[in-house]
Amino acid sequence: MRTKILYEDKHIIVVHKPAGIAVQSGRIGQADVESELKNYLAAESEGSQKGKQPYLGVIHRLDQPVEGVLVFTKTPQAAAALNRQLAGENFCKDYFAVVCGKPEPAKQELVDYIKKEGGLAKICPSSEDMAAKKAMLSYEVLFSKTVEQEDISMLAIRLKTGRFHQIRAQLSHAGYPLLGDAKYGSEKSRALSRSLQVRNVALCAVHLSFQHPVSGKKMEYSVSPKQPIFAFLYE
Repeated sequence: MRTKILYEDKHIIVVHKPAGIAVQSGRIGQADVESELKNYLAAESEGSQKGKQPYLGVIHRLDQPVEGVLVFTKTPQAAAALNRQLAGENFCKDYFAVVCGKPEPAKQELVDYIKKEGGLAKICPSSEDMAAKKAMLSYEVLFSKTVEQEDISMLAIRLKTGRFHQIRAQLSHAGYPLLGDAKYGSEKSRALSRSLQVRNVALCAVHLSFQHPVSGKKMEYSVSPKQPIFAFLYE
């Protein structure tokens, strides 16, 4: 199993999803996190609930080329409780990203309106488009580095809404596309990504916090990005 389990109890299972594997897949024979975890849970309960398909609630997702922390639920009741938290302040998702450029100002909130169009997130000029939804995130530049006469920067991002491809689309629209992002990258960021051999989107969900759906206890989990580009920036 490529997915790493960070925590598990009777109600939830928290994992570190690697880059390159989908959370869910509609393609027959293609591995995804959901299938891996269902197979794991089926093997874990073999004997006590023979033949019964294990329940697994998908609460939130990460794009296939993105790695990071995810929480799934093992009961419908836990799923309902966490889904109620998704739009509130108790369910917090933080990311690290490596972008082309040096964002100014170094700390800012981005507010856009996004709609899904042809498999892409499209930034709309205003909220007048009825299909567009408000997208909010805040970022802070942790540090920057000049590589091949181009600036690249590592950002800490707090996601405030959960729109389709939100971080990738908003940062690209702001002029700072993520390295490794073929869909939303610029000509410059794509060339730099090839030169630095960044094969997946340089984005990692590094921290997740929420209230346990049964006990109400605050749960917090953090991971370190595995992609080499993050380590390269520290050098």
